[in-house]
Amino acid sequence: MGGKVALKGTDGPGVVEEARRRGAVAIAPARARRALARVMVPLADIDILTGRGELGETVVRALGFRLSLVGNGLKSITTADDTRAAATEMLARGVDLILFAGGDGTARDIFDVVGSRVPILGVPTGVKMHSAAFATNPENAGDVAGRFMTDSKASACLRDAEIMDVRESLRQGPRVSAHLFGYARVPYERSRVQHAKAAAPHDADAALDGLCKKIADSFEPGCLYLLGPGTTTQTIMLYAGIEGTLLGIDAVRDGRAIGLDLDECAILALIEGRQTRIVISVVGGQGCLFGRGNQQISAEVIKRVGRDGILVVSRLDKLLALSDRGLFVDTGDTETDSMLAGYIRVEVTPDQSVICRVSS
Repeated sequence: MGGKVALKGTDGPGVVEEARRRGAVAIAPARARRALARVMVPLADIDILTGRGELGETVVRALGFRLSLVGNGLKSITTADDTRAAATEMLARGVDLILFAGGDGTARDIFDVVGSRVPILGVPTGVKMHSAAFATNPENAGDVAGRFMTDSKASACLRDAEIMDVRESLRQGPRVSAHLFGYARVPYERSRVQHAKAAAPHDADAALDGLCKKIADSFEPGCLYLLGPGTTTQTIMLYAGIEGTLLGIDAVRDGRAIGLDLDECAILALIEGRQTRIVISVVGGQGCLFGRGNQQISAEVIKRVGRDGILVVSRLDKLLALSDRGLFVDTGDTETDSMLAGYIRVEVTPDQSVICRVSS
C-alpha cells in the first residue's frame, strides 16, 4: 500500500502507519479477490487455509470457498511475524500451494519459512516485485493456481524461481543492489508468470549515454516531464543537469526539478492544466512498464497524460532478452491496462527505436 504515496514498500516498524497517514489505501484485498475469483476449482474439491481478517479470511469468505483459519489472532495491523506464523502452520498442515498477495518482502517472509518444500505463487500487490515468484497480474495468478490444483501433472510445471529483494539502503553510488535470497518452487506458465528482474551489465551505461543525452536535450520548453525510477531515467536527469531520486518519480520543467520523489497526489496536482510527458524505462527480465516500482504514476495519472504522452526508453539487449514475452502493464485498472495494450515505440539508441507489443 506504499506505492502511490511514494513509500518504497511497507516493510519495517511504523511504515504502515506512515502510509496510512499519507492517505494510502490497501490494494491487496481487492487484487487477492480478483485472483481467487479466477481459481476455477469446484468448491467441494478445495480447502483454503487462510489468515484471519484482512490476512485473507474476509476475501475468501466473500467468494464462498470452504476455509480454515491459521496463524495469530485478529489484528488491525499485521506484520511479517503474522505472515511467517501463517506460513508455518500451512507448511505443517501439508498444503499443496501457498498463494500470497504482496511484494518482495512478503515473498521473502514466506520463503524463509517454507523454502522449496511447498510451491508458492504471488499475486502482485507490492511496490517492489523483482522476484520470479509473481504472476504478471492477479487474474493470471488465479488461472495458474487453479490449473496447478486440478492438473495431475502439475508438478512437471514447477520451476526454481529467484526470491530477490532490493532496498534503497543497499544503494551503491548510482545503483541499487538486488540480493538473491534463494530459489522457491513456483508453478510456471511462460506468459503468465514473470521472471526475476535482471540487473544491468556494468558496461551498459555507456551504450545508453547518447540516447539519454538526446532525450535530455529534446525537453520542450514549458512541458512537464515525469521521470520514472531506474538508472536509465536517472542518467537522463543527470544530462539535464538535475540530480534526481533513483527509486522515485521526479518532475522536471524548463531545466529544473519542480518536484522530487513525488506521490500520486502531488503528481496529479502538478499536471493539472499542463502539457505533460511520462518518461519510463523497461524493468529488465520482466518487461513491465507500469505497476512495478512506479505506482505513483497511477492509472489516473496515465489517463490524464494519455498514451501519446508516454516515452519508453530501454537498452536493446534488455528487449531482446524478453524474447516473445513482450512488455506488459499492471496498473490495477482494467480500463487503463486495455488502453495501454497494443504496440508502443521504445527508444533504444539516439537514432533507433523498436516497436514492441504490450499486453495487459
